[in-house]
Amino acid sequence: MQPRFAILAERRFDKENAKTATGAIRYIPDQIVAVIDSETAGRTAGDVLGYGGDIPVVATIADSLELDPPPDALLIGIAPPGGGLPAEWRSMIASTLERGLSIWSGLHTAIGHDPEFRRLADEHGVEIRDLRLPPPDLTIGTGAARHTDAYRVLTVGMDCNVGKMTVSLEVRRGLTERGVQAAFGGTGQTGILIDGHGISVDAVVADFISGAAERLTLEAAVDADVVLVEGQGSLLHPSYSGVTLGLMHGAMPDAMILCWMPGRPFIYGGRYDWVQLPSIEEGVRLHEEAMAWVCPEQPSRVIGLAANTHNMTESDARRAIEEAGERTGLPAVDPIRFGMEPLVDAVMKAAGVSAAPTV
Repeated sequence: MQPRFAILAERRFDKENAKTATGAIRYIPDQIVAVIDSETAGRTAGDVLGYGGDIPVVATIADSLELDPPPDALLIGIAPPGGGLPAEWRSMIASTLERGLSIWSGLHTAIGHDPEFRRLADEHGVEIRDLRLPPPDLTIGTGAARHTDAYRVLTVGMDCNVGKMTVSLEVRRGLTERGVQAAFGGTGQTGILIDGHGISVDAVVADFISGAAERLTLEAAVDADVVLVEGQGSLLHPSYSGVTLGLMHGAMPDAMILCWMPGRPFIYGGRYDWVQLPSIEEGVRLHEEAMAWVCPEQPSRVIGLAANTHNMTESDARRAIEEAGERTGLPAVDPIRFGMEPLVDAVMKAAGVSAAPTV
């Protein structure tokens, strides 16, 4: 049975700081009972995010248990840099376990490896599920993904936190609606939560990143015409470029969709204002060149651009998207704001697949 989640996002419930929470609310809303955040308590997810409807925001775990139906699991709703558990949340985690709720976490800090939390879970007969824990038997990449019959599309980003998972899921949905057998390869904790399987490649030993990407791509390619592999990090990010390159060389994509946030001049996070982002056309060139390092005889091309314009007016967003399309000659769109159809069209054209006939 699918768990009913209360999402812990205390003092961090927004689109920038609660990526796991916002992803779950967008894609598995029927499993979300409430969000826990004392700062926005009394409002709804729809009020705070602009989507999520009437999912209530409450102040405490105890408040969430008064709802009907109550949650049976607590989801850690943040994905902070470094993936650590905020020290002030330890008492809330312990209290949750004592109340008989399971814990689902996508942090790098393994909740299930903490002696206190493990003891409480055992005493109260509940589960701790650490979504980021990789399988124990990973190996190095071999380039085997390039031989799949399925057409492989990887979302890549000019920066972190620009919507690579969302674009992958939206394009898969669009392909599926047209009758194309499309699969999703989850590579991060939120994608794994939503889709039910995958490997969190940023938690893998560096030598095995490409091997992990290769494995999940091969698994997703079974019985699929198109595989959408979720991107992580950014090739241009000084902290996370390693996981991005390993993912690119493990998934061996036939094509890429480049995600970006128009108007963002520097790498996200405040501490990286010394890293200026290049133009969108330069970003296209850099990603195609990185794929050509290992497989020049089978080039991977950027076939579309996906914008994240949630912080822009509609007119500014349309202008920025149109300019990017004109400068690169590629279809460009914000798939959440304006629909994923241009990207779905681009994937189907590149993959050589047709929509299934309607009955």
